[in-house]
Amino acid sequence: MVDKSGAEHVLPADNILVTVGRRPPTEGWGLEEMAIERDGAFVKVDDQCATSTRNVWAIGDLVGEPMLAHKASAQGEIVAAIIAGQRRRFDPAAIPAICFTEPEIVSVGLDPAAAGPSAIVGVFPFQANGRALSMDAGADRGFVRVVARADNHRLLGVQAVGQHVSELSAAFTQALEMGAVLEDIAGVIAAHPSLGEAFHEAALKGLGHAIHV
Repeated sequence: MVDKSGAEHVLPADNILVTVGRRPPTEGWGLEEMAIERDGAFVKVDDQCATSTRNVWAIGDLVGEPMLAHKASAQGEIVAAIIAGQRRRFDPAAIPAICFTEPEIVSVGLDPAAAGPSAIVGVFPFQANGRALSMDAGADRGFVRVVARADNHRLLGVQAVGQHVSELSAAFTQALEMGAVLEDIAGVIAAHPSLGEAFHEAALKGLGHAIHV
């Protein structure tokens, strides 16, 4: 490894992960001839996924971050509905991102750094969740974390780490999409034992009265 000063360092490692990023597949399609407006490397679209050229739409990786399959699918559904004559807009409150590692990592909405120092943060560890313990998932430092506004407690983001937390991503996203506040999540009766209880308890922690920590 070479640092900014040009000095070389040798780091022992068992495995090396190389990430080179992704680029939108804009070459070779004749976009220049279609006079389609670009936004850097991406195709520029409005909230209906329409390009600057009439009756030409673009979706997915082509139009920018997040470059995720489920975002592309949602945009595709909207474009199909618009072509069929419906009035639709692509304006999601949040789009979940998941790393299918061991343990899994989920992030929806803003994290504490993006939300700012005044945001409320509530973290509930899987070490205190019965379902996680029954799956031997309590020792991998898993957790659910909620981030909310301080003034009205509106949920701004949810992050989670642990086994099978990808299955909670829909609940996290739905809560943000519906404009839930911490009291909404804290008031939901979660099944016991389930990982979903950690979302409930994280909201309670944000309000200052979690039950199991």
